[in-house]
Amino acid sequence: MRAVGRILLAAAGLLTGALAVGGWRSVQAKKSSVAEGRVRLNEMLPVHSKWWRDAAKDPGELLYVAIGDSAAQGIGASAPKNSYVGVIADHLRAVTGRSVRVENLSVSGATVALAVADQLPRFATLQPDIVTVSIGANDIASFDPVRFRDGIRAVLAAVPDHAIVADLPYFYLPWNERLVAEGNQILREEAAARGLTVAPLHSTMRRQGLRGAFTQFAEDLFHPNDHGYRVWASAFLPAVTARARELYPRQGEDAAAEALSA
Repeated sequence: MRAVGRILLAAAGLLTGALAVGGWRSVQAKKSSVAEGRVRLNEMLPVHSKWWRDAAKDPGELLYVAIGDSAAQGIGASAPKNSYVGVIADHLRAVTGRSVRVENLSVSGATVALAVADQLPRFATLQPDIVTVSIGANDIASFDPVRFRDGIRAVLAAVPDHAIVADLPYFYLPWNERLVAEGNQILREEAAARGLTVAPLHSTMRRQGLRGAFTQFAEDLFHPNDHGYRVWASAFLPAVTARARELYPRQGEDAAAEALSA
């Protein structure tokens, strides 16, 4: 019996060791896969940027302008048009029955300060019918509440009264969420001071729960995939539809309701 016991203990040790090695290899393989995914998506940055520059040349009866970062560019989507900006543009075409030109001013990696320096000067030359703003997620890594408030205030001061401003996205991890909560409080205070509509991006993502974490992110586990971008767009759509009705009230309730349910 003692010999059998020793054999069983040895077997258990070998099994534990094998599982540990297998688990370690699995973790390392996952890290490698994510790292490779980040490289692939980084290679797509100039591709997406050029796609939006080319798209801005298309004529349209409505001008939609987006201020933002890599999410507005659609990094992680199967194609740039599948970003939340592209989904919103398609929604506007469906609701209004009009053609839409999109000026996507976003820059991958943009912080609030970089949006002020780079995107606002270009925005000043435009007269948009629809404006969406989603900026600030990149500020969380080195969050400074004073600098963030100054930047958000400058961005919101530059946009028209009908602009739709998203709050910061859901970050899942508690230590990030504490900073996101502080940033969103600042953003909502500054938006309220300007009387701007806030699209509830954070709560929209949070309602997706753990399912969202597993099904709505691209291979770098940071940017949304096509499904994730549709979730992002859904946070904007009620306010976007309301603005479309202001511009073209004769399109009626039915078209808007149909587009929202699609």
